[in-house]
Amino acid sequence: MRTGAKILTGVVTVGVLAAVIVPRLLKEEPPIEAVPLPNVTIERPVRGDITLESGLIGTIQPSDILYVTPKVAGEIQQVLVKAGDVVKQGQALCKIDNKKQIDNARIQMDSAAVALQNAQSNLNRMQVLFASGDISAQSFEQVQMQARSAQLQYQAAKLGYDTQVEYSTVTAPIAGKLESVNMELHAMVSQSSQLCVITGEGVKKVSFAVPERIKANLALGTKIYLQKQGMEYEAEITKLADMISPQTGLFDVEASIEGGDSLAPGSTVKLFVVSNTTTNAITIPVDAVYYDGGEAYVYTCEGSTVHKVSVETGIFDEERMEILSGITMQDAVIVTWSSELYEGSQVNPMTGDQAARPAEGDKTAAETNTAESDGAEANTENLTEASAQVE
Repeated sequence: MRTGAKILTGVVTVGVLAAVIVPRLLKEEPPIEAVPLPNVTIERPVRGDITLESGLIGTIQPSDILYVTPKVAGEIQQVLVKAGDVVKQGQALCKIDNKKQIDNARIQMDSAAVALQNAQSNLNRMQVLFASGDISAQSFEQVQMQARSAQLQYQAAKLGYDTQVEYSTVTAPIAGKLESVNMELHAMVSQSSQLCVITGEGVKKVSFAVPERIKANLALGTKIYLQKQGMEYEAEITKLADMISPQTGLFDVEASIEGGDSLAPGSTVKLFVVSNTTTNAITIPVDAVYYDGGEAYVYTCEGSTVHKVSVETGIFDEERMEILSGITMQDAVIVTWSSELYEGSQVNPMTGDQAARPAEGDKTAAETNTAESDGAEANTENLTEASAQVE
């Protein structure tokens, strides 16, 4: 009986195991899926403009700068201003004691006045004689000429006197700011002495120098931009040298500054000028261009096949690069990098919009894998339970 029971138990066990295992063995294995092609983003070239700017250093200049010198020599009697003062045109700056020159000029004027009075009296007397026929017309004309000469000499002497008096007070030739003052009380000065420096109140300028390659992109009226302590200013080129400066080997440039009243003359500013530009050029993203031994190339996509194409590049900015030759507007340029990019490789080309959307079926595949995993775990548990029951 026990032998028969063992045989029966073995049969039951085999049957249970067969019921669990056989269906799994007979289950059709899923086909091996092909490795998906790497996704790459493609973009066709577009036409556009590229402008490059160069940063330079410029120096602020006043609208005018005048070095004031006296017109007479003498001792400074009064100093009426100090450095930093803002003055009006014609405002007195200092007074100079030129009494000696004034006295000499007065003596000459007085002497000329006496000569003029005598000449005028003689002319009046001769006019009576000429009217009575006692002197000839030639003699009367000579007296007239002497009187006119005396009049001119007096006018010149008086002008000399007035000038000496006027020059004793030094005045500002223009309205502006006194950048420096070199006047001391009782100091002796000559006509070559520099008394002060005045900078005009007009539109300030910025001066700078550029090489020939940048000068080619500049012209009178060209707009440039300045930066100083976080502030930006616009300026317009008003002077562009035609000859290279022998001191710097560069071309000197000046530009008038709009709203630059707060900029101190002599201070430096950073400025930006156009150094190169191209218009209506074929452009692609700069990240799409690669280099090998100094030679530029791009990857294009024909269908799903990659081609490595040599290109000639032009100027570029932070985003776009000019392509001079090698590709056309119809080429699909790969603009994203992949380790699978090489001549003849296969890829899945996508536009920018397509690349931004999640790939369809990703979620379904994940759910399928999860379900299969759960099913496998359930089958394993059933097999274990069956074996335990038999035992």
